[in-house]
Order: sequence, then structure tokens, then C-alpha cells
Amino acid sequence: MATEPINKFDRIVSILIQLQSKRIVKAQDLADRFDVSLRTIYRDIRSLQTAGVPISSEAGVGYELVEGYRLPPVMFTREEASSFVAAEKLMQKFIDKRLRDHFVAAITKMKAVLRMAEKDWISSIESQVLVRGGQHIFNEKVPEALSVLFDSLAQKVQLEISYKKLESDKAEKRQIEPVGVFHENNFWYLMAWCHLRSDYRQFRTDRIQAIRKLDSAFTKEHPELEHFLTQPKDGPRTKVRIVVDLQIARYLDRQKEHHGFVAQENTPEGIEMTFMCRYAENDFARWFLTFGDYAKILEPETVKQAVREILAKQLEHIDR
Repeated sequence: MATEPINKFDRIVSILIQLQSKRIVKAQDLADRFDVSLRTIYRDIRSLQTAGVPISSEAGVGYELVEGYRLPPVMFTREEASSFVAAEKLMQKFIDKRLRDHFVAAITKMKAVLRMAEKDWISSIESQVLVRGGQHIFNEKVPEALSVLFDSLAQKVQLEISYKKLESDKAEKRQIEPVGVFHENNFWYLMAWCHLRSDYRQFRTDRIQAIRKLDSAFTKEHPELEHFLTQPKDGPRTKVRIVVDLQIARYLDRQKEHHGFVAQENTPEGIEMTFMCRYAENDFARWFLTFGDYAKILEPETVKQAVREILAKQLEHIDR
């Protein structure tokens, strides 16, 4: 959605750039991007066609430029040029090595068309912008993991991965059909149909020990990734109530949603939080330990016991 209205000329030029950036562009997507009506988009497309731009369309599909038509080099504004710096720094930390190398090549081509003033502008701020990653989000032995996943999604071919679960000492081979990848809680995740389990499973990319494409095509049509991310999680849940000191409660905002957060209220003892957890005695208990010296479990007793057992094992390892 556009953040502010733009004039007709700028909108039409932007539509032309959009048409060149994708094979098919839907009228509704353009209307949403520029915050205008479909009728306005139809008029803009006709204006481009009248000006000689070869745009073809198909009802229910979208618009596309005739193959071979290209725009002359595009000039970027200073603000757009500045965005290259942030994008490049983020890409260095959050994608795998192979994609990172391709991105560097792409960004270099984009920088090549900048005016000298914009090049100087970028040079003056590049060294002043840093993105510090907290953990490794890809296994160093598999520097092309994300790239291979993208290839599999585009070509609809199966993958074989060697995957090591958190609680396992050894990796096991899985034959999978990727549905999509998403970034959440500082990690990349893969949703895929697993032939071993005959069901959809979620995998974390840093636990992939090896990956390779197979010659076999997908065996079925899979739902969109959004289907899995928006579906309510099935399975029984446990109600957990804790009280957290006010001074650290605000630092839990990002993580608490991941553990089934339901509600919270101010009490004389602190912030009382209620969760409906799928894995209360495991995931929640371990998360609680990261801030447990500033909090108290109100219920249930099973979670209290789980925390005691985990602490006992930790102390046992420390005393060895």
C-alpha cells in the first residue's frame, strides 16, 4: 500500500517498472500497492498501451510485457540508493553464502547506474551501518541450503536432506517436498511434505546437515505456505500462569507469543501472564529458565516439576 498519494505520471512509470520486474502482474496487486481503484489501474494500463508499450493481458491472470521489451537504465533517488545499504547489510547476515554472493553481484549492477552524487552518498554511510547476527542460521557445512530450497520450490523437485533434531545425536535422511520457507524468531524454517512421516513437517535450516536435489518431481499439489502459518495449531494445550517482575516483563514481548500467550494483567506481585502451551513441560519450561530468577510459576504443578528436573540435571553437569 502506498504511504502517500503520488501523481499520475509517477504512478504510471512505477507500474511500468513493476511490469518489467515480474512475469505477471495482477491489476488488484497494483491497485493495492498504489492505493487506487481497479478502474484507475485499467486507465493507466491503457495509457501505457497507447504510448506504445506492448502489454498483453488475460482475464483472471494479469498483465505482462511482451518478451524482449526493456526499459532504458533506471535512475534511483538518493533515498532509494540509501536503501541499498540496509538491504546489503541485512543480506550479509540472513541468507546463505551462495545467495549472498549472487546478491552482491546484483547490488553491484544496481550501484553501477547511480549518479556520482548518489555513489558518494552510499560510500559515506556504508561503514557506519552494521547488522550483528546473534546466532548461525545456516549450517556452515551447507552454505547453499537456502539456494537449493529456492531451486526446489521453483522447479517442483524433491530434496533429500540429512536432518539432526535438537534431542538427537545423529542426523537422519528425509526425502521431502518443500512447500515454502519463512524467517521467524531469528531462524529460517522450512515447511515440507515429509515422505518418511507421510505428513507435513517443519524443519529449521541450521539443523540441516546436508541437502541435495533429486530428479523426482513433487508427488502432490501442496497448499500455499500461508495456509500452514495461519492455521491454529492442533493438539492439547496446557494452561500456564506465571508472575514476572515488571522490570523485565517488557523484554518478553517477542518470545511470549511463540509459547501460546493469551493475556496478562498487573498485580501487586508483578505482571501475571497466562499461556495456553502445546509443550508446557519442555519448551515452555526451558524458556522460563532464561528469566526464572525474575519470575514465579503459579500453575500448573507439572511445569514447576519440569523446571526442577531441568535445573537438577544442569547442576549435576556443573558439579561433575
